[in-house]
Amino acid sequence: MSLPSLKDTIQVHGLDAKKSLGQHFLLDPGICARIVSLGGDLTGRSVVEIGPGPGGLTRALLDSPAARVDAVEIDERAWPLLDELAEHYPDRLHIVRQDALKLDAASLAPAPRQIIANLPYNVATPLLVGWLKQAASWERLSLMFQLEVAERICADPDTSAYGRLAVLAQWCASCSVALRIPPGAFSPPPKVHSAVAVLIPHAEQPEPNLFRAMERVTAAAFGQRRKMLRSSLKSIGGEALLEEAGIEPTRRAETLTVAEFARLAELHLARSRS
Repeated sequence: MSLPSLKDTIQVHGLDAKKSLGQHFLLDPGICARIVSLGGDLTGRSVVEIGPGPGGLTRALLDSPAARVDAVEIDERAWPLLDELAEHYPDRLHIVRQDALKLDAASLAPAPRQIIANLPYNVATPLLVGWLKQAASWERLSLMFQLEVAERICADPDTSAYGRLAVLAQWCASCSVALRIPPGAFSPPPKVHSAVAVLIPHAEQPEPNLFRAMERVTAAAFGQRRKMLRSSLKSIGGEALLEEAGIEPTRRAETLTVAEFARLAELHLARSRS
């Protein structure tokens, strides 16, 4: 039995996007296919999707050679619709009825694994930071954000978009804005443009204590980004920490490279252990 059209399925189930869940449904099959293509050759890969909603992107994933798709959906209104889709792909599509923020996504499926998702806008950033903490578990992440957030992830030092998110992401992965998508592609259209950022984790990843040290350093540095580092980093060592790292204390956070932040995080961790 062939699948009903996505439009017909949505009408039958009366599913509309919920603002409180940050939902904007992506229904254009051509755009969904382009997003899936950003994952490269998915043969033998497990793919985790967050917030599938009516399943537009899910269908595109199932049209790919991915071995397994785990669709994580907290909105119980979408479950019957996704269950119907799973009946057509019983061995490949698995519906996970959980809150993605409380879920260890890497535990869902075997490696090699990727995340390909149109993320709910209201939880996109904390989801990304959580996945960066386990970046070694992922082959690639192809993630839809508001354009402004995608640009912040991929920003260069000494630019207005460069901040804590750019440092954390680029420390753990190579990052690029791979696809920009206009509001009209969504239902309902958001007020902003969107973009897919592709992150490919580095072969070597920081251990958990070092990641936490980097979070503390970047939170302090960018929490008062207009101040000189000797002031903004005062709570974690200030001028002494900067001198040990060979960084001029009168610089501001946005001028530091990711490598310089990594040096500060390593020194901060070493000091906390001594």
